[in-house]
Amino acid sequence: MQKIQCEILGLSSSPSTGGAYAILLKEINGSRRLPIIIGAFEAQAIALEIEGIKPPRPLTHDLLKHIIDNLGATITEVVIDELRENTFYAKIILEVSALTNEIDARPSDAIALSVRAQAPIFVAESVMETAAFVPSEETEKESFREEEKKEKDPIPRTKEAKLAALQNKLREAIDAEEYERAAKLRDDIKRLTSNN
Repeated sequence: MQKIQCEILGLSSSPSTGGAYAILLKEINGSRRLPIIIGAFEAQAIALEIEGIKPPRPLTHDLLKHIIDNLGATITEVVIDELRENTFYAKIILEVSALTNEIDARPSDAIALSVRAQAPIFVAESVMETAAFVPSEETEKESFREEEKKEKDPIPRTKEAKLAALQNKLREAIDAEEYERAAKLRDDIKRLTSNN
């Protein structure tokens, strides 16, 4: 499995997601972004650790990290390795006495543990190809190139026009932090590009 190292770019909430939050991951050596919808509890756990705020009593992810440490294990990395039916799946990679173990986890829990263990976050290339987007600066450059092509070739390509329109709507939805709408648009783009 080819995997891409990512970092946390930010957390945000959106009224349209019914109290859920989105965590935005950015590939370290590239420009793609990956939004993942997570629950409020996990968002709080991630935000508190990133900000260096220690609650008076340990949160669940702090407890898990303490248990892992006390058992002599180390979290070496977390990998968001699959996207099935609009649901992300992850693995926490633990090392115990030179043995490697993979533990299935929700991406939000895996990320909450990774920030506590200062472990790298990876995303499978297949997941990035399916669900990631390029931010507006790069999208605008691509749109400009598409416009130049249209001027040179006056015959419109219906599929390309639809794809460009969907990509613009996706960028607008992400900029407006409308992640449910963005996920639907991403799926529409995937369907259109897979119908070759």
